[in-house]
Amino acid sequence: MATVPSPTSDRQEPAWEVTRLFPPQGSWSVCDYTELTDLTNQLVEFTDGHIEVLETPTQTHQILVRFLLDGLRAFVEPRQLGEVLFAPLRVRIGLSKFREPDVVFMHAHHATRRLEDYWEGADLVMEVVSHHPVGRRRDIEAKRLDYAEAGIPEYWIVDPVEMRVTVLALEAGAYEKHGCLVAGQTASSRLLPGFTVDVARLFRASGK
Repeated sequence: MATVPSPTSDRQEPAWEVTRLFPPQGSWSVCDYTELTDLTNQLVEFTDGHIEVLETPTQTHQILVRFLLDGLRAFVEPRQLGEVLFAPLRVRIGLSKFREPDVVFMHAHHATRRLEDYWEGADLVMEVVSHHPVGRRRDIEAKRLDYAEAGIPEYWIVDPVEMRVTVLALEAGAYEKHGCLVAGQTASSRLLPGFTVDVARLFRASGK
């Protein structure tokens, strides 16, 4: 006689049927992607028909994001320079590509690009690098190319493993290092003159 699973064991199994509601990798449309991200709190990025589910942020990651967000807002808002937000926020960087930067700034001059469901590009993005090898490659390599291709003027890479902040500025369609800073040094923005981050204070805030 076949064993009938108990209600308890059924509840412990993932709801595999949900996966049939969405297309296979390579066949996702922008509408499929936005539907999924509307339904879930999970950070998901989209590239040419493929989705990528991002790692759940660690406490260290979130403390660093908060430090950067607070500092950037404190600089931008009194000067009415634009809007600063944080993930989850879909940022469209191509016809079929969306990213979810940790911190994102859009200049007031570009306010029409701040749509309700997503932003059309950005003026400055910041990523706190994941400790996971796949996440590190994504933040350090793939997103550097993506954000440059999208014409985002400045990209900050904050690496809690290397204890380093790299500020990249767009030059002729590619990023050049505006600064590569460690503890004892100050990271500064070329896009927003006067905005700086004390690297030692940044990592000390997370207990590093």
